[in-house]
Amino acid sequence: MSKVTTSTFLKKKSKKEKITVLTAYDYSTAKLLDQGGVDCLLVGDSLGMTMLGYEDTLSVTMEDMIHHTKAVVRGTKNAMVVADMPFLSYHVSVEDAIRNAGRLIKEAGAHAVKLEGGFQIKDKIEGIINAQIPIMGHLGLTPQSVNAFGGFKVQGKSEAQAQKLIDEAKLLEALGCFAIVLECIPAKLAKIISESISIPTIGIGAGADCDGQVLVIQDLLGMYTELTPKFVKQYAVLNGVIEQAVSTYCDEVKKGVFPSEAHTFKIDESVLEKLY
Repeated sequence: MSKVTTSTFLKKKSKKEKITVLTAYDYSTAKLLDQGGVDCLLVGDSLGMTMLGYEDTLSVTMEDMIHHTKAVVRGTKNAMVVADMPFLSYHVSVEDAIRNAGRLIKEAGAHAVKLEGGFQIKDKIEGIINAQIPIMGHLGLTPQSVNAFGGFKVQGKSEAQAQKLIDEAKLLEALGCFAIVLECIPAKLAKIISESISIPTIGIGAGADCDGQVLVIQDLLGMYTELTPKFVKQYAVLNGVIEQAVSTYCDEVKKGVFPSEAHTFKIDESVLEKLY
């Protein structure tokens, strides 16, 4: 498998080949997902919930994102690595947006950044792209706007909302974004958007007609049980497996079963005799 780039995304769309994206937040997971053949690893600010135990993504800092992105990059050979820009890292000014996007590329080693929003951050997107930093857009349910939305709700169900999403997708394309995440919007609307623009759409809760799909790895593996959205499919249920493994380990240690002779090292008895 060759290195995936922004050009790969565009070629896959033109050939009608689906794009695979998964989140990753650490070296060992990134290495496994990369070896599994995923096209893109997204270091999402969802790490706030899955890795740091926050209730939402709003508390995630630039330092958090840089730390975790570095680890993912070290575990990746072929997949493209995209890093989320966290809340307030690009909202205040164009200068802040460019500086923070640059840190994710220069310090963390990401290949691109992801921003949430459309019209309201047009100038920030322009600034970052002019700085030669690739951007993956994000429309629909944008988690950093959870308080403004009044919770995690499906977006684009009214005519006005649907039209706005179509217009924003076209705007992001015109500005130079190489792909757009569509989150929690009706499948038929996602199909219309995907067919209306030349850049790939990556769906999460947006139906099968998007050009690719993304899932949070803990959701896919059945490891994160606090919240299981409707759009999640569990390809494994590791939560119970891990708990059982830990329980068995604790039991064997308490009973003296582990470590056994197979897990210990030996020393020549003559050496020990000289120690007395």
